[in-house]
Amino acid sequence: SETNRVTAIEPVVSARWDRGDGKALSFRLTVDSLTGASANGATPSSRAQTYTTPSGHGSYAAQPGETPLDTSFLDTRWALNMSWEKPLSQLWKATFGANVSTEYDYGSYSVNALLARDFNQRNTTLSLGAALGFDTVDPVGGIPNPLGSMSPEVPGGGDDDGGGVPPLNRIGSSDTKSVYDLLLGLTQILDRRSLMQIHYSIGSSSGYLTDPYKLVSLIDPLPGPNQGNPVDQLYESRPDGRTKQSLYVAYKRQMRSEDAADVSYRYHWDDWRIRSHTLDLRYRWDLGGGGYLQPHARLYQQTAADFYTRYLSAGAALPANASADYRLGDLTGVTLGLKYGLPMRHDREWNVKVEYYEQSGSVSGAQPGVLADYELFPSVDALMVQFGCTF
Repeated sequence: SETNRVTAIEPVVSARWDRGDGKALSFRLTVDSLTGASANGATPSSRAQTYTTPSGHGSYAAQPGETPLDTSFLDTRWALNMSWEKPLSQLWKATFGANVSTEYDYGSYSVNALLARDFNQRNTTLSLGAALGFDTVDPVGGIPNPLGSMSPEVPGGGDDDGGGVPPLNRIGSSDTKSVYDLLLGLTQILDRRSLMQIHYSIGSSSGYLTDPYKLVSLIDPLPGPNQGNPVDQLYESRPDGRTKQSLYVAYKRQMRSEDAADVSYRYHWDDWRIRSHTLDLRYRWDLGGGGYLQPHARLYQQTAADFYTRYLSAGAALPANASADYRLGDLTGVTLGLKYGLPMRHDREWNVKVEYYEQSGSVSGAQPGVLADYELFPSVDALMVQFGCTF
């Protein structure tokens, strides 16, 4: 649950059938239910603002000085993941998978395969994985005109008014996206108590990569009492292609007791000029017959995409792409948590995990007019509670 934002409930059920000959079949079903308010990307104003909902049937408002939040946010996602593991020989193993995810306005379908080979008396494992995905985007109200005005509203309040008249600020009803990923991995046993992993991945996506529900404010740049106030709201526009790469390193060690430490670091970079660092620390503290405690700390930091902007100025030429989505901005995220688990007989366990997350960011430079008085990148915090049972 985010403070004054989105609340999510996510039941997950996983099952694994191990045949005992190295072959195994796994399933994972996830259901996400999200409600609440989501930032639409627009800037605050010294005046009350009214926005049209994506369907065109309704509206929501933001009071003076408030971060505009779309209170109509509602989504439910069903996702099914399946994988089949099969040994090809004493040293070779293959894993094949498929994923299906559906929402009322989005569908995602992918297949993947991973090939692994053991070396050095099984102390070294090399792996090669590939994935192919295809997504369909069917936003409420249709595909907005990139950097087109939120007004005029959609005739009839939908994809079509029933009389064949197309929406005035829409260019279509749906679009697609293709995703390709490649993974190279190395796992090395260092000694009886520790191992190291190194993964390099590269992925390419093309098609419709824009968020159809996000806006960019067009502000008044002229000196005066209205300087900085929005004069219009534009739908965002992102490039139709993206290539991203990452390097991941992990170290795991069992201590002299039954304790275990897990440290990982990931560096990510892409052609949107986003650079990110992720440091993750876990320590499993064994309590003997009383179960275990596992503290967790995660630090994430990223730079902004080259087309990220908090607002655009009226009268200036529009760029090819622009987005005010804070997820593409210069931000830092910190997660702190603690998990308690109690293993029982017959490989059974129940556990509970509580984590606190805080995200913060900044907008560089002096802000014009009334915007100098407002927080343009407000922090977001969330409390996450997870209950688990394995049997």
